Amino acid sequence: MKKITKQAACSVFIAIMAIFRTHADNTLGNVNNIVQVDALEPNGSHNKIWQPFIAKWTDKHYLVSYGLQLRGKVDMGDVVCSITKDKGKIWSPPIVIFNHRVPNGTVHYAYNNSVLFRASGQDIIWCFAMRAPAHFRDSEDANLCAAYSGDGGSSWIPVELAMDYHGPLITCGGIVPINDKSGMRYLLGVHRNTIRHDPAGDRQQFVLESQSLLRWKLASYIPLNPEQPAWIHEGNIAPGEAPGELKIVTRTGAYKNGEQRPGVAYTAVSRDFGRTWSMAKPDPDLPNFQSKGFFGKDSLGQYIYVYNDTPTRESLYYKIKKPGNPWSGARLFFGGQTRNSYPTLIEDKSGEWLCVWDSSNDPKTKRSVIRFGRLKVD
Repeated sequence: MKKITKQAACSVFIAIMAIFRTHADNTLGNVNNIVQVDALEPNGSHNKIWQPFIAKWTDKHYLVSYGLQLRGKVDMGDVVCSITKDKGKIWSPPIVIFNHRVPNGTVHYAYNNSVLFRASGQDIIWCFAMRAPAHFRDSEDANLCAAYSGDGGSSWIPVELAMDYHGPLITCGGIVPINDKSGMRYLLGVHRNTIRHDPAGDRQQFVLESQSLLRWKLASYIPLNPEQPAWIHEGNIAPGEAPGELKIVTRTGAYKNGEQRPGVAYTAVSRDFGRTWSMAKPDPDLPNFQSKGFFGKDSLGQYIYVYNDTPTRESLYYKIKKPGNPWSGARLFFGGQTRNSYPTLIEDKSGEWLCVWDSSNDPKTKRSVIRFGRLKVD
């Protein structure tokens, strides 16, 4: 009788623990198969690990690029990548793409904000980023730079770009291929912020375009109503709901007087493949709290928007918009009492996304971990 009682008690205990684990996992959000790609070395020369971007080389081989911020800088350092060859279970040690210690001629640059892209039909993968002289305090006056890899990210070759756009820029969103009457074109959403060091500077969200990925020019600006002078930036471009249509969703910062923050993302639409855009306006369905969100469209025609729910960048949430329907309610992407921000997603298969974001293992510390996971959209 005692033996049966012990077995029963053991079974009850196991059942309770299983329920607890399920509940604990659910409180982290709907992303599953979560692993740590890399973590910051506490006593190293970098004090942040941040802004990851993901791309696929094969069905099993993925790359994640991310930045390592130098101590003493606001947002500059090195760009590295990590590789998995088993669909994200195990990730390699970091591989350097852009190194601030290696001079370009007589100039040392520091780098940040990497964007990975593999064009259809190309057997190379590109990494675009921004660079500024390493002695600068921040990267507000940076230029576009690039490197490519022909072996899935194990080695990288830097290239000098031909830039017909002459001015500072800040990268953040991904590259969108467009095939229209002029042929294949690639669009890259960027912005600039020259106010920090120049009282006569400005803040603009705009779009670059290229036919070769080597030569870039200004495609268009995203116009903004002067009566709604929010700072729109870090825009993500995705296909629109009609042929030839594109949509951009931007992060919003303080108004020019610094007193207000909109609390929602701004959106604009192009109906001529990105050459001109509608006036950007606030979208009450898409929250934004001073942090980059992710906006994309999958092969089923569904939109996804991933965002922080507070200015402190704690939990990440997401919304879904199916064709012809309004946006869904908020769903928890990832919480876990950690600091989470700057998500980037790519579709793995219909309705399933590969996800990366910067995170931490301590609610008091931000940007000390890069995480990877999968999100299945019902």
